[in-house]
Amino acid sequence: MESRWSDGEARTFRERFSQVTEELALRVYTSRLIGSESELVLHGGGNTSVKSRARDLYGDEVDVLCVKGSGWDLADIEPPGLPAVRLEPLRKLRTLDALDDESMVAEVRRALLDAAAPNPSVETLLHAFLPHRFIDHSHADAILALTNQPDGKARVASVLGDRVAWVPYIMPGFALAKLAADVLDKNLDVDGLVLEKHGLFTFGDDARTSYERHIEIVACAKRAIEDQIGDQRPLDARPVVAAREVYDVAHLVRGALAEETGDPDHPYRRWILEHRTSNEIMHFAASELGSYLATAPPITPDHVIRTKGPYLLVQRPPYRDLAALAEQLRSEVAGYRDAYREYFRRNVESKGIERVPLDPTPRIVILPGLGLFAAGDTRRAARIAADIAEHTITTKIWAASIGHYEGLDEGDLFDMEYWSLEQAKLGTADRPPLAGQVALVTGGGGAIGEGVARKLLEAGAHVVLVDIDDARLASVAERLESSACETLECDVREEGDLRDAFRRATELFGGIDLVVPNAGVAKTGALDQLELEDFEQAVAVNMRGTFLTVREALAHMKLQGTGGNIVLISTKNVFAPGAQFGAYSASKAGAHQIGRIAALEGAEAGVRVNMVNADAVFGTPENPSGLWQDVGPARAEARGLDPEDLPEYYRSRNLLKLRVTADHVGNAVVFFAAQATPTTGATLPVDGGLPDASPR
Repeated sequence: MESRWSDGEARTFRERFSQVTEELALRVYTSRLIGSESELVLHGGGNTSVKSRARDLYGDEVDVLCVKGSGWDLADIEPPGLPAVRLEPLRKLRTLDALDDESMVAEVRRALLDAAAPNPSVETLLHAFLPHRFIDHSHADAILALTNQPDGKARVASVLGDRVAWVPYIMPGFALAKLAADVLDKNLDVDGLVLEKHGLFTFGDDARTSYERHIEIVACAKRAIEDQIGDQRPLDARPVVAAREVYDVAHLVRGALAEETGDPDHPYRRWILEHRTSNEIMHFAASELGSYLATAPPITPDHVIRTKGPYLLVQRPPYRDLAALAEQLRSEVAGYRDAYREYFRRNVESKGIERVPLDPTPRIVILPGLGLFAAGDTRRAARIAADIAEHTITTKIWAASIGHYEGLDEGDLFDMEYWSLEQAKLGTADRPPLAGQVALVTGGGGAIGEGVARKLLEAGAHVVLVDIDDARLASVAERLESSACETLECDVREEGDLRDAFRRATELFGGIDLVVPNAGVAKTGALDQLELEDFEQAVAVNMRGTFLTVREALAHMKLQGTGGNIVLISTKNVFAPGAQFGAYSASKAGAHQIGRIAALEGAEAGVRVNMVNADAVFGTPENPSGLWQDVGPARAEARGLDPEDLPEYYRSRNLLKLRVTADHVGNAVVFFAAQATPTTGATLPVDGGLPDASPR
């Protein structure tokens, strides 16, 4: 690790943020340098500050502390992410003997120059109590590998000497701020403070000095670790087990993690998975110490809200027998949950407190020979947990290789996990109706596919769009602009393509809960004039494609073991076919019947199958319906209309005189997927009201 300070870049930041003081512009610059080093901070971890001057409401200059605010990440922070807090009232708090968390937060917010600014860091008082102008704090992996030892203080002293002072572990907040300041008062010549099992603080009178001291100290610690490990394999390891493909196992892991709710209409809380593999992960999973290190506390207490304390390392998974593997996974997850509930009970009783238990589901599952799976409500949450787990594994390997890894004791970890200020980082928003669910939509590049995807994303689902037209898929993905949406090129007529699409979706998100067979084509012509090739093409896409999609969906959902939904995009033509539209009407009617049969066969596994009968959806200027581009002229001619008059014709013929849009179809899909009613085998018209097309 080396300094990445550049005079040219520093000048660029001064020019870019010329509306703020030079020291704040440089504070932003070095904060980003620290935030971009994953060995220092991850996903909002760490914090920085600068002491400066600012004008208050009356135009008077006052001393302020600009400190990282909640919701900002050091990697891309900007001046608003470092809200200014009046320094004098904060420093005065040091005279108090004690200050509870709620009062601390209130006093810090009261000192904000801008009442609308984000909450300053929970470590604001620590920054305020230290006298230095610039302060940098990180959870550097190399520092934690030294501190998380039974003799951590001695190890830090032997490696870093008198450049740093040692601060014993104490929960972040007022008490830690006072203790750190007291330690510094006795060690005024140090360049930094090492906080036991917490991280590193460095400081200086200018941005470059504080930053480069941070880098130098971390680099020194890392060199010492590497010198001690040398060329040896860090841990003794058993032979790596030959594993199955990720897609063979991911949905079994996800099925085991699905938490039963006791609600028959919404029986499971589902999770999005992120799979990771690396030499370190594979070595860790196969090592003799892997089981101990996996269940040991995290490398820094902040991580507990993302990954929980222990990880679940599955011992000797029977990869050759997937049924046995599924049973073992469910058993071990159940055991983890029981252990977590006991951990909760033990701590609330011993501390004499009342708390609402968090969910007991493991966030990190490690399988020898396969890697790790991280679970989260969203892809972002799963990726954050996976990133933290990867760095944790590396750090634990370092620590175990040079000594004996030791995390926080259980009581301290519990205090951190159930600390209200730490939980606030996760937010309190209600879970959307499809949170944790994964949907696969065929015909995803078309007008209806885009509308369905948009509504599913709004409802909290993660979406995989498949289509034969890769260019249209790319355009849809660009408009949706969501990290929760992936696209795959796929021909629904081909068994191999669909199988690969389901496998890839499982690799991306861990499994599939909702499948929307939507791909379709239309061919026009009277039956006595219709070419066999055109009829067979309609059957191949509309009926064969639906059959293959539904077959794959049922097989996948049964293996996953948590039920699911299939919502087939059908058509009003099933009940009200149109003349010269026989190929489309007949093939879609066959697909519709496949859906009804699937409802009969899927019910025992908790799979609901429903149909949405839409009337003409013409799409948008950005994504016009390919079907209507193909058949529109012929349908207009059959009705004696100009093609541009077709949308108005279809609007005016329904009872409600409303245009049917792709978003309307998407709303219907969300209704079925949210399981608001105990419904399967049903047909929902989305047509504005067409009496001759009503199901009967």
